[in-house]
Amino acid sequence: MFSSPASKAQSTIPKPPNGSTRFAPQGSAPARAEGSSVDPAPTTGTSVIGNDLTILGEKITIISQNKLHVSGNVQGDIHGKQVMVSKDGSVTGTVCAEKIEVRGGVSGSIRAQTVALHDTAKVDGDIVHQSLSIAEGAEFDGRVQRAKSTSELTPILDAEAFAGQSESNNVEETHDEISNGEASVS
Repeated sequence: MFSSPASKAQSTIPKPPNGSTRFAPQGSAPARAEGSSVDPAPTTGTSVIGNDLTILGEKITIISQNKLHVSGNVQGDIHGKQVMVSKDGSVTGTVCAEKIEVRGGVSGSIRAQTVALHDTAKVDGDIVHQSLSIAEGAEFDGRVQRAKSTSELTPILDAEAFAGQSESNNVEETHDEISNGEASVS
């Protein structure tokens, strides 16, 4: 019934607390059953990075399993089901989702099945897509490529899988640097 401190130490990615449901928004997914190791996939909801919020750092990745509305400034990568960068929002990094709408600024690559650049959008980076619309007035500097299949554009929405993929990429990069004679020994 109760978990031991040892079982909590197994997870390296922090989980939000299961607080009282009195603060849960209407239509939110029910809390997971006690003893269940798998959270049910949320079906509704929107996460917001407000215009008073700036997120900075090295190798930061924000993952949202539903809708993410960015009105603030993010310097890092974003993976989500649906991402909307508002007129006041900006992202410096890769944005990957099933659907992306840009009304603000993105400096970095965009990867999505459906991409819409609205008239106030300012994008400096490449776009890989299945469906793309660019409104008159949008500013875009980069290359556009239509993906061969939608599987190339599937965002990673599982934080643990993403962390595992990042670790394997770091090992490959270190191996490549050593192979190219670029590694330094102190």
